Amino acid sequence: MAEETATGGETVIREYFNQRATMWDETSSETDMSKLGRMAERLNIKTGSTVLDVGSGTGVFIPFLLSRVGSKGRLVALDFAEEMLKRARAKGFKDIEYLHADVTSIPVRDEIFDVVVCYSSFPHFQDKPRALAEINRVTKSGGRLLICHTSSRAMINQHHRQIPAVENDAIPDEPEMQLMLSRAGFTDIRIDDSSESYLASARKPRLA
Repeated sequence: MAEETATGGETVIREYFNQRATMWDETSSETDMSKLGRMAERLNIKTGSTVLDVGSGTGVFIPFLLSRVGSKGRLVALDFAEEMLKRARAKGFKDIEYLHADVTSIPVRDEIFDVVVCYSSFPHFQDKPRALAEINRVTKSGGRLLICHTSSRAMINQHHRQIPAVENDAIPDEPEMQLMLSRAGFTDIRIDDSSESYLASARKPRLA
């Protein structure tokens, strides 16, 4: 899949994830299946939905999304780190499509997806405003964006600060996130940041 030329920051991040792909599942902190299941339920994705999973990585969240969309739905997994996607493909998930691309340049036409999910990936978007604008483009009128983590914003940001390659990759505070989502064209913005999880949801306005 053709991609735009990456910036220096994007190249560093892509190499970081590619180098860790083979050991990601064993070393990732996101291994509590019950927490993943609860988060998937909170997303309230309707059966039969067309869903884009941005930053799928090795596919940790894919089984939970597949269980929500059901056999009549469609799930597309996107990641810019090819080795991560390779690990996800090797798990043999059924009824799923893969896109090797950057979130700032998604190679699909406008208004494809009912729901766009960014699970444990949003901090790593190097150009967040541009990424959100692109996500808005591919989201259907009335569709939803869900940015989620199974840890709090504070815990995630603190964890990233300890890793040189991703030390600047953070979840913005609530006012900045609200503004960023609004400028990208989203409404009905809600942010729930607890000690156990983080969920920011927004909707693309329906056309009059």
